[in-house]
Amino acid sequence: MRRTVFNEDHEAFRRTLRDFIAKEVVPVHADWEQQGHPPRDFYRRLGELGVLGIQVPEEFGGAGETSFRFAAVAAEETTRAGVTFGNYSVHANLILPYLMTYATQEQKERWLPGFATGDLMTAIAMTEPGTGSDLANIQTRAALSADGTHYVLNGAKTFITGGALADLVLVVARTAPFDPADRRAGLSILVVESASEGFSVGRKLQKIGLKASDTAELAFADVKVPVGNLLGEEGKGFSYLSHNLAQERLTIAIGGAATAAAALRFATDYVRERTVFGQPVAHFQNTKFVLAECATEVEAAQLMADRALELHDGGELSVADAAKAKLFCTEVAGRVIDKCLQLHGGYGYVTEYPIARLYADTRVSRIYGGTSEVMKTIIAKSLGL
Repeated sequence: MRRTVFNEDHEAFRRTLRDFIAKEVVPVHADWEQQGHPPRDFYRRLGELGVLGIQVPEEFGGAGETSFRFAAVAAEETTRAGVTFGNYSVHANLILPYLMTYATQEQKERWLPGFATGDLMTAIAMTEPGTGSDLANIQTRAALSADGTHYVLNGAKTFITGGALADLVLVVARTAPFDPADRRAGLSILVVESASEGFSVGRKLQKIGLKASDTAELAFADVKVPVGNLLGEEGKGFSYLSHNLAQERLTIAIGGAATAAAALRFATDYVRERTVFGQPVAHFQNTKFVLAECATEVEAAQLMADRALELHDGGELSVADAAKAKLFCTEVAGRVIDKCLQLHGGYGYVTEYPIARLYADTRVSRIYGGTSEVMKTIIAKSLGL
């Protein structure tokens, strides 16, 4: 299938990334999985390559690129190699839009140069142990000090991607008393420095996949957060959280399509090389039929992801369109990877084979960023149901 979403600049970036991944990531990725995250300096290496600052404005040390297509290339190339860049995607694709949209000029001058170089890695802390997806029920609280110079933050968060190594954490906290009539009111976003007294990293959660991306519990005990670290307006946090949902879900959709394509390639190569009953596995009719089904689904997912990418770059990607792309691409990835693993036989269950890592890593894509069930609810609402 000929794709039209990328130009020569994107392909040059792709070649640079592919070479970088082959030389500096693939040989050590298993060590990262054992450690639970890449070395801290790896993010500075991404900064040196310009990967973290692609969409950071030039005045703050970035490339000033407005298109999301370079981020799509990064997602495709890491997946193609069966690796991850740790917390890169959350840092660059999820958090940057919050800073670009709601940070003041002074805040941007403080944070964005380090954001682009990898000297300031970020995370966002929304989910709490007792609330899950019910963000309107957030219990973490931040009270303004008597002199009005800072907030005093108390509470706990869980499932925080990149939380173990983050230097700045966007914490969603309740800055006004809970109002049962409007549970979404009173939430604000505070940018908290991890070096602050009272900030602590709890358990690093052991996951079945994405083992090179740290996921942690965070706790705040009377953490003092300067009022100058309030992101946007006080009490507007809930509406801010919905602002970037389309891009977040597009990112996951692109990853789903890329993961399915990688699984198809891994399986196709494997069945050509693997011999059973005196002939390559590729010669069996069942193998051909299964891979034909997979190839068809992969192309459909790729077309949907590419179309969503075009809409996003044009400022026209709706919440419902993003939900459709995420739902379809992640469900396709799950089906395709399962079939491709089956064609590997027992070796598909051994983690030295990339298909095994894809199988474990992809499962969460139908959960985070909004579950498949939530996506169906959004799509149904767009139908007037």
